[in-house]
Amino acid sequence: MATTVKTPILNRDLNWLYFNGRVLQEAADARNPLLERLKFLGIFSNNRDEFFRVRVATLNRMLRVEQFHYDTPINPKKALKEIGALVQTQEREFMQVYSHIVKDLRTQNIFIVNETQLSETQGHFIRKYFQEQVRVGLFPIMISSLRDISSLRDKSIYLAVTIGRKDKALKDDYALIELPTKTISRFLILPTEGEKRYIILLDDIIRYCLSEIFSIFGYDTFSAYTVKITRDAEIDIDTDVSKSFLEVMTESLKQRKRGIPVRFVYDNSIPEDLLKIITRRLEITKDDPIRGGGRYHNFKDFMGFPNLGHRELEYEPLVPLKHKDLPFNRSILASIREKDIMLHYPYQSFQYIIDLLREASIDPKVRSIKMTIYRAAKNSGVINALINAARNGKFVTVFMELQARFDEEANIFWTERLREEGVKVIHSIPGFKVHSKLILIRRKENNNNFFYAFIGTGNFNEVTAKIYSDVSLLTANQDICTDVVNAFHLIEESYRPFKFKSLIVAPVNMRNYWIKMLQHEMAQAKLGKEAWVIIKLNSLVDATMVKKLYKASQAGVKIKLIIRGICTLIPGIPGLSDNIDAISIVDRFLEHARILVFCNGGDPKYYITSADWMVRNFDNRIEVATPILDPGIKEMIQKILEIQLADNVKARVITEGEQNQYKKTDGPPIRSQEETYRFLKEQLEEDEKKKVAR
Repeated sequence: MATTVKTPILNRDLNWLYFNGRVLQEAADARNPLLERLKFLGIFSNNRDEFFRVRVATLNRMLRVEQFHYDTPINPKKALKEIGALVQTQEREFMQVYSHIVKDLRTQNIFIVNETQLSETQGHFIRKYFQEQVRVGLFPIMISSLRDISSLRDKSIYLAVTIGRKDKALKDDYALIELPTKTISRFLILPTEGEKRYIILLDDIIRYCLSEIFSIFGYDTFSAYTVKITRDAEIDIDTDVSKSFLEVMTESLKQRKRGIPVRFVYDNSIPEDLLKIITRRLEITKDDPIRGGGRYHNFKDFMGFPNLGHRELEYEPLVPLKHKDLPFNRSILASIREKDIMLHYPYQSFQYIIDLLREASIDPKVRSIKMTIYRAAKNSGVINALINAARNGKFVTVFMELQARFDEEANIFWTERLREEGVKVIHSIPGFKVHSKLILIRRKENNNNFFYAFIGTGNFNEVTAKIYSDVSLLTANQDICTDVVNAFHLIEESYRPFKFKSLIVAPVNMRNYWIKMLQHEMAQAKLGKEAWVIIKLNSLVDATMVKKLYKASQAGVKIKLIIRGICTLIPGIPGLSDNIDAISIVDRFLEHARILVFCNGGDPKYYITSADWMVRNFDNRIEVATPILDPGIKEMIQKILEIQLADNVKARVITEGEQNQYKKTDGPPIRSQEETYRFLKEQLEEDEKKKVAR
């Protein structure tokens, strides 16, 4: 009887932690400016918190049921144990990196001080600041009065305080104080002393001033230690058909605030008796995920660490380049009608998208605008442009994704705001998301409807567009635009399937289409012809696609992968994946674009898409991929991918063995993000020279 050989697929959760380890490497990398290294610590911390809220929470849920479904074979109990071990290792590395950065800051005369290191002058300054700014936002909870663990907020940090008297005339008591970081900065810049600059954290300001809170009750000794709870952020959606989806999501978000704790973190120096009192009161047992850590938590706040006039300690500002096909003071719609245009932000400005919407909002020939929104900026120029369009009499339809994790409340707010202005807002159905990034503009030209479309890889968010690297296609190709029309029909008409001639759409045909493209390359390879694929994604997890890539490699197809985050495929296995090379690039900007290129017998086909290769993207989301038809754009994409594949500064080799090893070559250093900006700038300069020569 033949034995079945198990396909090698890596654990996706450990793989994600390895990705976050690459973020931690950026914090440790002395080639990066000091304050940027602190920000990477903040990104690492925020990423890890979300990992616990989502992935660890999911694994915990699996343990609570007898039957569970998972998109890769996994034992949740074993996975949680492995996750715990790796998290502890990374935490030790984290604290070492932070310690080194603090020392390096001192060489720049920047000192992070705590409440025990203050001069008399600094002490007076802090007490005044506490009385005027901080005290009003503090509401201590006496632990003896604490109702239950649901009283503690997720994403918040608390000081666990012991209060007592030196003469023991009063029995020791205990309190919890939430740090009011939503209303007060985590960092306070102290008065300059000579060339030295000092910063103190809000945690230590409160520690220094505890007497001003509790001394009125007769106490004179105080000590405080940080504790933090992370909660399950998955939302259980009510299926009550009598409620609108907006009502369902609003109620579900209230449940998230009382989600089951998935982690309890505390300061390692906390006295054992205080830790026991807190865990007993919060009904936390030894079986729960409990971890000791350093003096400070919620390092995500370090993404906002202040600059004290040292511009050299941050990246040089990147000035967005002009786009050669979008000249100033010319209609963007007219430019799109002449030729397809690709934007590549942050190297080029996201402002072009807002300008496009603004133009459409006042163009008398534009009749309607349709748009999908997954995540919008806090003060969104995109939303304002849509509101302006509605005020100008355009028919505006917005698909607002209420299930965009951690942006649900913001999207509920935007829904209500848009509806107030007469915008038609559509929501998805529970458990099914619209993740595609689309704009459709309908314009009356020569008494006929003429369409303009935007298809992108990233969110319509002008804030993240400055730090996420994405691409987008602006086109007036009517075949593609007709498919975008049908994509909106798919959303609006209860997901009734439509046929698409140009676009590849999930869940309609995306997985099968990529399989078909790989099969074509395999057929070419078996005939001895040139066969290769370049795939750039955020995540590669879908087991069907991983297996297909293995088969393509075995057939002789040369495969180059650029996977920023999770990659469960193992490159380089003899006889299975030895034709596959894979790298991950983590640098100043978050690599977010999804791009695919297939050799196609020497006539390469190029695509951009909103979808990673994950089960959820193929089966539970509306995603869109578009072919790139313009020869100039194809050439640009090919060059940028070649630059990324040649990166030997910020590229790490993806492998089963030792993780996060930097790619090494004998050639000169190539940092792909810097090279990409340089390439696009040179293209622009060459084009401007040609225009002058004419």
